[in-house]
Amino acid sequence: MPAWLETTTLVMIILTMAVGQLGLIIPIFPGNVVIWAAALVYGVVFGFGNWGGVLFALITLLMLVAVGADNLLMGAKAREKGASWGSIIAALAAGVIFTFIFPPIGGIIAAPLILYLMEFRRLNDSKQATDVVRGLLWGLGLSFLARFGLGLLMIAVWAAWAFFN
Repeated sequence: MPAWLETTTLVMIILTMAVGQLGLIIPIFPGNVVIWAAALVYGVVFGFGNWGGVLFALITLLMLVAVGADNLLMGAKAREKGASWGSIIAALAAGVIFTFIFPPIGGIIAAPLILYLMEFRRLNDSKQATDVVRGLLWGLGLSFLARFGLGLLMIAVWAAWAFFN
């Protein structure tokens, strides 16, 4: 491969990873998957080398943990505050659906609203329903930190792979 094409490809991979990392600020943007895809492209184009397969497997594992962090942490924190499983599932479904209808903030508004309405109907207590929503939002904050940190770790693992490849 000509040097200019190799350099251009490497710069595009780095820019894609940067977009993936910055995209993690938007809760529904699959930034960790974008970073993973850029690492995959790197492996296919530049080769996996001696440690590439192991490091790419680690990047894949980190991506899977990051993708699961959202639903797990948000649902766990809401459940910890007393939310029913039905309300949690309805809120997460509303979050996904309304993200597609009104991107990027539709889901961020819909999930807590649906959770509040479902829990208020179930409990007939505004304070308890509000506490459940606080739990969901606390979980959203924790999931952001987890996804963002895991994204940085994925990029660091890739950088080590690229440097030693």
